[in-house]
Amino acid sequence: MCRGLLGKKLGMMSLYADDGKVIPVTVIQAGPCYVTQIKTNEVDGYTALQIAFDERKEKHINKPLKGHFKKSSDKCYSFLKEIKVDNPDDFKLGQEITLNIFNVGEFVNVTGVTKGHGFSGGIRRHGFHGGPKTHGSKCVRIPGSIGSSTWPGRVVKGKKLPGHYGVDQQTVQNLRVVAVREQENLLLVKGAVPGTQNGLLVIKKSLKIQKKAKK
Repeated sequence: MCRGLLGKKLGMMSLYADDGKVIPVTVIQAGPCYVTQIKTNEVDGYTALQIAFDERKEKHINKPLKGHFKKSSDKCYSFLKEIKVDNPDDFKLGQEITLNIFNVGEFVNVTGVTKGHGFSGGIRRHGFHGGPKTHGSKCVRIPGSIGSSTWPGRVVKGKKLPGHYGVDQQTVQNLRVVAVREQENLLLVKGAVPGTQNGLLVIKKSLKIQKKAKK
């Protein structure tokens, strides 16, 4: 069985459980994905599937990718990702992988790229409290003293300072699947996931929860 899918973050909403509690969920357009390459131990040294997501016009794809996609289908796609599988012989090129690999109640790990905030100060980037705001203080949002004395006479490496903030790959683990709507290709998971609206996500089955359940 394939352990994951590619998808897009559509946004967040709330659902009411049977007991009346409100559940915050993220709506993900997960799949359908298509197998574009099969990795085997004999050829590649490991077993995996290369899956594609989000159909795209051929004129927007370069020639090497066009030739690659023609090996599996006549369509072109925007995103490619490898997902590990135990037995690649169970799959074939061009095969469609849908949401039926997930079940309500199980847990998934979601990977995405966080929102970009550009160049940010220490308060926004690292959560600094800031300096005093009264009695004529002019050190409200600046980082304050960052250097040393005569020795070592420099700013030590790793010091928390203003700089580029965001656009980092981040994984949120063990999010519970609240609903699976196969006809609409929608996956609803409890909680928030990284990324902007329409940002690419990788959804994989949580192996940690499965190992704990076996114990």
